[in-house]
Amino acid sequence: MKEKKLIEYANGPSLEEINNTVEVPKNASFFKTLLAYSGPGALVAVGYMDPGNWITSIAGGAQYKYALLSVILLSSLIAMLLQSMAAKLGIVTGHDLAQATRAHTGKKTGVVLWVITELAIMATDIAEVIGGAVALQLLFGFPLLLGVLITTFDVLLLLLLTKLGFRKIEAIVSCLIAVIFLVFAYEVALADPNIGEILRGFIPDTKIATDKSMLFLALGIVGATVMPHNLYLHSSIAQARKLDRTDEKQIATAIRFTTWDSNIQLTVAFVVNCLLLVLGGALFYGTNSDLGRFVDLYDALKDPSIVGNIASPILSTLFAVALLASGQNSTITGTLSGQIVMEGFINLKMPLWMRRVVTRLLAIIPVIICVILYGGSETAVEDLLLYTQVFLSIALPVSIIPLTLYTSDKKTMGRFVNPLWVKILAWVITIALTLLNLFLIYGTLTGTNA
Repeated sequence: MKEKKLIEYANGPSLEEINNTVEVPKNASFFKTLLAYSGPGALVAVGYMDPGNWITSIAGGAQYKYALLSVILLSSLIAMLLQSMAAKLGIVTGHDLAQATRAHTGKKTGVVLWVITELAIMATDIAEVIGGAVALQLLFGFPLLLGVLITTFDVLLLLLLTKLGFRKIEAIVSCLIAVIFLVFAYEVALADPNIGEILRGFIPDTKIATDKSMLFLALGIVGATVMPHNLYLHSSIAQARKLDRTDEKQIATAIRFTTWDSNIQLTVAFVVNCLLLVLGGALFYGTNSDLGRFVDLYDALKDPSIVGNIASPILSTLFAVALLASGQNSTITGTLSGQIVMEGFINLKMPLWMRRVVTRLLAIIPVIICVILYGGSETAVEDLLLYTQVFLSIALPVSIIPLTLYTSDKKTMGRFVNPLWVKILAWVITIALTLLNLFLIYGTLTGTNA
């Protein structure tokens, strides 16, 4: 892929309103420079601890205690590699993954890829709507339908944040992540898990491959870890820092510190997911509790017959607060991702408020239909989460295959092309995740992974 071809198609930078707007110091200390580049990684990390991942992690602990911690570790390492590649693509070429992909495809193919990616973003937004609506119901007793409708008004929040500047968005997202982390760190501390057992959980267990139900759950954790919209998002917002792309030294610095930022924030996401699994193992392992839904978890945390003398309405309330924070965080990143793929694949620009309204309306329609048909049943609504994973599984190969191709192409990346070991590892991961997601689609549609 030639840079000229990219420029001819792209018609401007990705997310033009934030591109090249954040100042970075020159010849500053390591930590001062890292601080200036910190922020995009937090927006990316949100996708790795969204409401859709919570049930899987906690259920993994409840069923197999700490044995699946090794799977979370592997998934996080895969995420770190892919996200660093996405950021590098944006920094080096000045174009996001959607723009780069469209430059290699015809108009019709670009539209098809856009539709697939939009469906994946819509699926992610459905998880956020459900998480937010359930959290509002648990915290304030709102009927589920009212909670769903209230989530449509978070467009006002996002519009306010965009007026404050991109650094403010990064800061607010980081604060919400801190809330989620502190809530689960506190709850795990109260649960008082065995540290030795936790450490042993990071060593892969052969049972994961031989126990069918354990294998399905492990595959679910891996398959749900890398969100396709995050790769488009990172390749775009990595360009928010001011950079002279004719200066290879500046490019190298940007890649270095953006990767540091990404890996630090993804480490936080890794710790949060470990906390969720440890919480499930410490409180619910061996209790035969049904923890398949948010409401089940909320009720279990205040039930002494399940979690013993640490049971308390405070624990349940904190869980709901973290759930609400997670949903709001994902809302911000979902909107930005939607704008990126729309502009990148079909070169269609619209005001951010309109983009937010369209995305959220597409997400709430199936949830509202489900609520009306099933009379406000939390069970039916949360079952939607299972089927939204199908769209995510279809969209993932569409994003990781081009990402691996372009970052491994010398003509595109110049001296910043993936080294040989990264190329090999990236292709192994790409093939493995593609096959895994096809397997998960089959399992979801046939019910064999239930």
